[in-house]
Amino acid sequence: MKPAFEAVKTSANHSFLVRKFTEKHFSAPYHYHPEYELTLIVKGSGRRYVGSHMQDYDAGDLVLLGGNLPHCWKTGEGASENSVSIVVHFRAAFLGEHFFVLPEMKDIQLLLNACNNGLHFKGDTSAVRNKMTTLLQEKNNYSRLILLLDLLYHLATASNYTVLQKRSEFDSLSLSELERIHQVIAYIVDHFQDDISLDSAAAIANMTVPSFCKYFKRITRKTFVEAVNDYRIDFATRELVLSDKSISQICFDSGFKDVSNFHRTFKAKIDSSPLQYRLSFRKKL
Repeated sequence: MKPAFEAVKTSANHSFLVRKFTEKHFSAPYHYHPEYELTLIVKGSGRRYVGSHMQDYDAGDLVLLGGNLPHCWKTGEGASENSVSIVVHFRAAFLGEHFFVLPEMKDIQLLLNACNNGLHFKGDTSAVRNKMTTLLQEKNNYSRLILLLDLLYHLATASNYTVLQKRSEFDSLSLSELERIHQVIAYIVDHFQDDISLDSAAAIANMTVPSFCKYFKRITRKTFVEAVNDYRIDFATRELVLSDKSISQICFDSGFKDVSNFHRTFKAKIDSSPLQYRLSFRKKL
C-alpha cells in the first residue's frame, strides 16, 4: 500500500504548482497533504473520494480542498480514453502569513476557510477550465501569480458549490493521530473490493486489534466492518445503476464473499433489495 501522505514539492522558481496529468487511470492513491488543492477533471469519469464522502465524477468536475483533507479520484472501469486533470497546489502562507487576511482578500479568505471541508463547484465550469488552462501555459511568474489570484477570486464569488466532508470528528486530533487514521482509511479505500482484514488495519495503525477497534469507533463513530461495508455498498449501488452486471457479480466485485451477506447488508443500509434498487432507477429512465 502506498503511503497516504504526499509530499508536494515546489521548485526554487515557483511558490505554487500547476500541473496537468494524463493517465489511462488516475494513479494517485487515497492521500493527503498540507497544501490546498484545486482539481479540474478535463476528461474522464469514475468515483471521487473526499474524506468519507463518495461521489461520481465526469469531465468538468471541479473541487477545491483544504490542507490535510484525504482524497483521490478513481477512474471508472472500462475507460477507453486517457483521463486528464489540471491540478493546482499552494500552501496557506505561500504569499506570506498575513496576505490573505488583508481587507482586499476577504472573499478569498472566506473561500479558503470554507474549503477545509472540501468544495464541489456545480454547473458549467468551462470558464474555470479556460482560466486554469491559461495558468498552466503561462511562463511569466508575475502573470502566473495574478492569474491564480484571479482564479481564486472567481471561485470565491461563485455561489454554486456544495460542501463535501464535515470534519468535526477530526478537529481535535493531533497531526500524528490524523496521519494514523488517514493511513487506515487509505487502506480501506484501496482494498475494500479485495480481501481486507481487521488485523491488517490494526497493524497499519500500530495497535492491537482490541485497542484499534475502540480507537476507530471513537474517531469515526463506526465499527471497522461498518466503514468497510459503507464503501462496498456505495460501490454496489453505482454498479447496479450504471452496469448490466448480474447482482451476484456486483456482490463479488464490491468485495463481498457471500451473496446472502451482500443482500442482508444492502437491505439494512438501503432499505431495499439490490434488485428492487436497480428496478426503481430503471423505471425513472
